[in-house]
Amino acid sequence: MNFNAIYALLLREAKIYFREKERIVSILISPLLFLFVMGRGMVSGTSPVPGYSYQQFIFPGILAMVILFTSITYGLYIIWDKRLDFLKEVLAAPISRTTLFIGKSLGGMLGAVIETLLLLIIGAVFILPLNPLKVALCLAVSFPVSYMITNIGLTIGAKMKSMEGFGLIMSFLTWPLFFFSGALFDISASEPYIKAISLFDPVTYSVDLLRIIMLGHGAFSVWIDLGAILVFCLATTIVGVSAFGKLQQEK
Repeated sequence: MNFNAIYALLLREAKIYFREKERIVSILISPLLFLFVMGRGMVSGTSPVPGYSYQQFIFPGILAMVILFTSITYGLYIIWDKRLDFLKEVLAAPISRTTLFIGKSLGGMLGAVIETLLLLIIGAVFILPLNPLKVALCLAVSFPVSYMITNIGLTIGAKMKSMEGFGLIMSFLTWPLFFFSGALFDISASEPYIKAISLFDPVTYSVDLLRIIMLGHGAFSVWIDLGAILVFCLATTIVGVSAFGKLQQEK
């Protein structure tokens, strides 16, 4: 592990992120539509948590949605780097593929954490009052969750040769991950097959942990959620490093 190289990669990705200001705004459009159109529009929707509206109930799930979509789309940038000389230079540098993967993954985490903070501020003002401790805990959860999802995006990006192909795979993967996570409903009251699939969805445990922090309600315990997230983080790191070990410069 070369920490200087990781810092350099993280700094590059941070500069790219802040230069693309439209990216910061556009990624929040879909979550805000879910919150303020679906959340407010379903006036007959009932919340499984007493004392909270349906809009407030889905807020933790929409927060996880921001992390999911922001993190996984970061894999698109590794395909772009394949078409530029940057990846060629990095692959020729005296650093390991593990260093390259970790640096890119941390760069992807940065955008997800910033988007999470922005949505937390909007939600705390208009949807669900949150004290500083809850905001801090939600941000703390966003770090391992965004790392885990970014790893998935980078692994897919390392295998793909075209942006169009990545877009198709991303659409096929992200929406099932989101809908089976329980972001819009209570898993404990869902059909058995949905519960079974949800257990293998890494976003499920992220939504549940955020819901425990914000609403004090969850389908699992805090320790189960944390344990599952850490297992997925480790598994995606191993798979991602392996994928980067086979990465080659392509035009």
